[in-house]
Amino acid sequence: MNDALPAAFEAWESFYVIVGSSAAALTGLQFVVMALVSDSRAKTSTETIGAFGTPTIVHFCAAFFVAVVLSAPWHAISSAALVLGIAAGAGVLYVAFVTRRARRQTSYVPVLEDWIWHTALPFLSYAAILSGALTLTRETVDALSGIVSASVLLLFIGINNAWDTVTYVAQNRLAADDATLDDADDDEES
Repeated sequence: MNDALPAAFEAWESFYVIVGSSAAALTGLQFVVMALVSDSRAKTSTETIGAFGTPTIVHFCAAFFVAVVLSAPWHAISSAALVLGIAAGAGVLYVAFVTRRARRQTSYVPVLEDWIWHTALPFLSYAAILSGALTLTRETVDALSGIVSASVLLLFIGINNAWDTVTYVAQNRLAADDATLDDADDDEES
């Protein structure tokens, strides 16, 4: 076993536990968010959920996956680097797929903030993990710093996007309730 491996990875052990646990818990909460969406009167489609809801779960799971990979008892740093590199490459491709999906859906018109939080920041996160994976065997400490920073960014992206979904649903629900009250008032005046 490589002696540098345990020292470099063990220094982040508590961090992996915190990030991994947070990502797992937030994944569960996203299921609650999606239940709210399904109960709302907001106009949604599978394309919109695929563009703005599903990626949140993927980002939480990616942060959890990074924590799991970096907590595993690898015999060589190159093995962990390979697994992280493949996952991060898949993440970069997934963001391209999400961007395409967001452009094609018609239920919601994304604003600049949506493009930043749903495409640009996730792309940067997965690219940073990929870069860290590619340099993990040469610059272990610096690469781990970049990888863990990117996984924290994925958590914040997920939190922001889940919050946006909840506020969007709440605003639509309030607007629908107001419209129902206005209709009731009009009926009473007639």
